[in-house]
Amino acid sequence: MTIRERIEETEDLILSPYATKAKNTKGRQVPKPLCEMRTEFQRDRDKIIHSKSFRRLKHKTQVFISPEGDHYRTRLTHTLEVSQIGRTIARSLRLNEDLVEAISLGHDLGHTPFGHAGEAALNKLSPNGFRHNEQSVRVADFIDKLNLTYEVRDGILHHTGDGVAQTPEGKIIKFADRIAYINHDIDDAIRAGVLSLSSIPGEIIEILGTTHSGRISCMIKNCIESSADTADIKMTGAVKEAMDSLRAFMFEHVYIGSDAKKEENKVYSIMDGLYSHYVKNPHLLPDVDISGMSEFDIERSICDYIAGMSDRYAIFTFNNLYVPSSWSQRL
Repeated sequence: MTIRERIEETEDLILSPYATKAKNTKGRQVPKPLCEMRTEFQRDRDKIIHSKSFRRLKHKTQVFISPEGDHYRTRLTHTLEVSQIGRTIARSLRLNEDLVEAISLGHDLGHTPFGHAGEAALNKLSPNGFRHNEQSVRVADFIDKLNLTYEVRDGILHHTGDGVAQTPEGKIIKFADRIAYINHDIDDAIRAGVLSLSSIPGEIIEILGTTHSGRISCMIKNCIESSADTADIKMTGAVKEAMDSLRAFMFEHVYIGSDAKKEENKVYSIMDGLYSHYVKNPHLLPDVDISGMSEFDIERSICDYIAGMSDRYAIFTFNNLYVPSSWSQRL
């Protein structure tokens, strides 16, 4: 018996009847021989961690663009917090923790530079629209060619929006993502001076807790208790209502119109400049042969290239294209 087979045997013994067993995966788009040591979901986790797109997340904005200080979240640290929360929920419900970890680590692979401001800009610029969850699957399939399992791809695609993942593990990520960003964005907003804990409505704090860890624990506990012994993942009651109210509060006071978000006014100019340049000069796209490509595929390749940029590389490229360098720099 291989190590993988022993792990699969353990899954049969300890996981919930509602859990997604690795041996029952619907498989990959391109079938591969099984690994002797790792289950298929563990392989997907490793594929994602070792991908170039995952590494670039460390220089992509979460909420605050170009913040002064080392303690603000990036897209990478957000991803790690989602993973931690998701795994806690999965383990408590005896669901497949490996599948949850793989989905959480891959859920933002396709996110643009400059956070949701960058996503909104590219969605407006592209005639075909742009949504980061769909791009994350595209990154896995066509750009990094990770050849992930069906269940991981499904969870990544449905971690946001109206769609619903087909596995309970995939459903966990939608809640883990929201729990993570609501709470760490409060922390970053307080650090940035655009929010104080006392400004959050008292009725929300009374239900969810007065501390960062307390609020996270409250939300996680509610998700676990609401989902126990069912095939669904959900939050219920006063905690769910308080979380929704807190999210609405964050949109009003942090995500839209706060002082720390003023730099977003410049994001569209950068994204528009990059997009317009490559629409006019698609032959300058690196590592892309546009000969024989349709207009749709060329435009998609432009979005792929821009979405894959880190914040600093997008700024560097924009400056090279549009900002004159001084003679002293040339000399």
